[in-house]
Amino acid sequence: MDNSPNQSAEPELTPEEKAARKAWLEVGHQLFAKQVEFMLSVVSMDTLPNPDLPEVCFAGRSNVGKSSLINALTNQNKLAKASNTPGRTRELNYFNVQDRLRLVDLPGFGYARASKTDIAKWTKLTRQFLRGRAPLRRVFLLVDSRHGFKPSDIEVMDMLDETAVIYQIVLTKIDKIKPPAVTKLMKNAKKRIAKRPAAYPNVIATSSEKKIGIDELRAEIGALALPAV
Repeated sequence: MDNSPNQSAEPELTPEEKAARKAWLEVGHQLFAKQVEFMLSVVSMDTLPNPDLPEVCFAGRSNVGKSSLINALTNQNKLAKASNTPGRTRELNYFNVQDRLRLVDLPGFGYARASKTDIAKWTKLTRQFLRGRAPLRRVFLLVDSRHGFKPSDIEVMDMLDETAVIYQIVLTKIDKIKPPAVTKLMKNAKKRIAKRPAAYPNVIATSSEKKIGIDELRAEIGALALPAV
């Protein structure tokens, strides 16, 4: 059951709307009902897999919780390597979801405990990927709810607007702040994206630890996958 706060401020749904939402959530549930498989780690654009499946990727600052969110989505605690050390993910990590869609865990941008040369290398790779990957259906841009939007987040949003790559804001770690702060951040996020041409309008508030917003995020991803056969 989806216990996210993302619908709390919405008006009461009609029976038809409730049925449509239930069907929408079920598509996401079915997509992640089976085991998700790690595919490969990519360190250069010329080693990317064939563009034969739709892709979604998770982007955000270092230590924003990308790997933890992927693990929560897939119900596999060790699928993506989560770490308290910023900059742990240094490649594009690909995961196969039932041969219907691929998830991509991108290296974090911003602060990381690594050499300037390494940081520059994976930052360049990430930006190349975001600018020119044909099967990329959506970028889920993660924002740590404890810190809100930072200049690096705005920079990525500007780039995605410029290149017309659809992105959706996902607030992470909302269990670490009080509910009024979550509400305020949600309003701020929606205001920030209101006039951005490539921003998807639905902002999702999540907690990987408490499984908040996970069903809704699965549903968003499920709508982008190839149909089940």
